[in-house]
Amino acid sequence: MTDYSFQQLGKAVLKTEAEAVLALVDRIDIQFQQACELILNCNGRIVVTGMGKSGHIGNKIAATLASTGTPAFFMHPGEASHGDLGMITAKDCVIALSNSGETAEITTLLPLLKRMAIPLISLTGKSQSTLARAANFNLDVGVEKEACPLGLAPTSSTTASLAMGDALAIALLEARGFTEQDFALSHPGGALGRRLLLRVSDIMHSGDEIPLVSINATLKDALLEMTRKSLGMTGIIDPDSNKLAGIFTDGDLRRTLDKATDFQSALIEDFMTANCLTISAESIASEALNIMHEKKINALMVVDEQQLVQGALNMHDLLRAGVV
Repeated sequence: MTDYSFQQLGKAVLKTEAEAVLALVDRIDIQFQQACELILNCNGRIVVTGMGKSGHIGNKIAATLASTGTPAFFMHPGEASHGDLGMITAKDCVIALSNSGETAEITTLLPLLKRMAIPLISLTGKSQSTLARAANFNLDVGVEKEACPLGLAPTSSTTASLAMGDALAIALLEARGFTEQDFALSHPGGALGRRLLLRVSDIMHSGDEIPLVSINATLKDALLEMTRKSLGMTGIIDPDSNKLAGIFTDGDLRRTLDKATDFQSALIEDFMTANCLTISAESIASEALNIMHEKKINALMVVDEQQLVQGALNMHDLLRAGVV
């Protein structure tokens, strides 16, 4: 075998599997629509089952459904006939995967599902199989050939089943009006969850950690406060109203160094950035990130509707929280 042979074989596999998936497009028909409607109207959960490689694909389909707004879980068909069938309730719906449609562990369950009046959707490669005929709706995932040159290892057939499962999940996602925020609620530990669920109040510095000086303070006072609080900036407060009057940052300091300035006596009011950008504590943390990127700044003061300071945060806080 040469390197070229490996490359050619790899390309042949991908081409065969891609053709198998594309062939499914013409099979999205009334059966698919009715299967979607059945799942959408199900008051219970979607129980996905399959044996062997079909089981692995079924497990992934169940996970995709669950994470996109359709409560679902995987049930091993071998264990189902030994007690796990008790997981299914009268309100549930079953999706069964079997390329042959004759998998013994699956067909054994069919009379029991019928007796319980459980709606059944099948994904099979043979529309006249036992499973397909027993199902309320059968989705044809048959393939012309497996990518395996021996025609034995499930390859194209499992890819086709996985793609059909994704088609179901995404069609249902759209029908439910599922949003990014909904997705984040089921993925709180992921990057998307952090980006969409984490609020500014969760990561901002508050209380004594907020760098603040009076508008009457000197540049020296401001620099000392910035050094103590280590956020690369300080907020400037109007002592009469207690409202935020401006901000002084490391960037402002560098610009100030270009001038002949007496840091001991110069007032911060003359060097601060007035009417500075701010954010509310209830804002999503990713909004703070967007502001910083867009305006090319590294820190924000957090204020309420009356411009009273509630906190402060910088880019490092967003990095530590995994928002970036």
